[in-house]
Amino acid sequence: MHAEDRHQAILRRLRERGSLRVTDFAEELKVSAVTVRRDVEALAERGLVARVHGGALLPETAAPAAAPAFAPPGAPGPGLVFGLVVPAADYYYPEIIKGAREAAAARGIRLVLGISQYRPDEERAQVRQLLGHGIDGLLIAPCGPVRDQDWLAALGVPFALIERRSGDDVPGAERVVTDHAYGARLAVRHLAASGRERIGLLLRADSPHSALVEAGYLAGLASLGLPAPESLRFTITAPETDPVRRDVQLDGFVAAVGAGLLDSVLVHNDHDAIVLLPRLRARGLSVPGELAIVAYDDEVAALADIPLTAVAPPKRAVGVAAVDMLAHRVGDPGRPRHHLSILPELKVRASSA
Repeated sequence: MHAEDRHQAILRRLRERGSLRVTDFAEELKVSAVTVRRDVEALAERGLVARVHGGALLPETAAPAAAPAFAPPGAPGPGLVFGLVVPAADYYYPEIIKGAREAAAARGIRLVLGISQYRPDEERAQVRQLLGHGIDGLLIAPCGPVRDQDWLAALGVPFALIERRSGDDVPGAERVVTDHAYGARLAVRHLAASGRERIGLLLRADSPHSALVEAGYLAGLASLGLPAPESLRFTITAPETDPVRRDVQLDGFVAAVGAGLLDSVLVHNDHDAIVLLPRLRARGLSVPGELAIVAYDDEVAALADIPLTAVAPPKRAVGVAAVDMLAHRVGDPGRPRHHLSILPELKVRASSA
């Protein structure tokens, strides 16, 4: 069983029973107690569980922390229960979850987490389970296209989309998002200011944010009068989807760098940017000499052997704002719908000098 599968099993057990003992759960999973203890520690670092002696609890059942300073006085919330459904808890979403937890705790709202594992059927099952618990509102980052999310309008509870553009085709939808196009423009302007003129783009094909990053990249180049030929844009598949094809795609990108087609690149996401470094070195290509790199997401960019400059989405702020938005919707059902876009920032490090 992989670590993420164990993490999800721990979270499911905690949602069902509220607590677990490490030794008992290790025996159930047929792994060592040390393994489960490390899993609990990893989840606790993300704010998803509370560690106790010999086991774990859901955070809301642990001793309450002091309310964060951003709690709006007299705001709606005490006694409410919100569901939060995200595709995963191991990349991008942990900080959103932390922000949502902090905002919910500040308002006296109980937050219940569901993880869809990027599966639409599991997503709907998680939502049904939350509705069965009697939630007052739902926060959700759908794992499929938003155009296929009309079912959300029939839930009978207020809901807000997280990091998804809803358009006007999901009745009643509100949303809190990162302005990913703005983040991509930041990266392009930074690379151009460093003297780079052949700025490329390397995108993960399966990301829901890729289209927005590409739009921002193209807009950034256009605003600077720089060329944007398709030969500078590359797409790669996820490693678990087709590893052989992915290797061919990465090798094609490195060959383009070696041929001098590009002198810099915006890479979505961090993992793929880090994977590039040894491949470039194997071809005798230096970073940031022959290729300046800006990663997108800033999850692990700073941990690369050459710390990567990265666009950092305001993930925790997105979680906070989503809870606040939904609490106000529950408190005032007739208020105008809100679509909130929050700006990312650029963390400058060695890779783009």
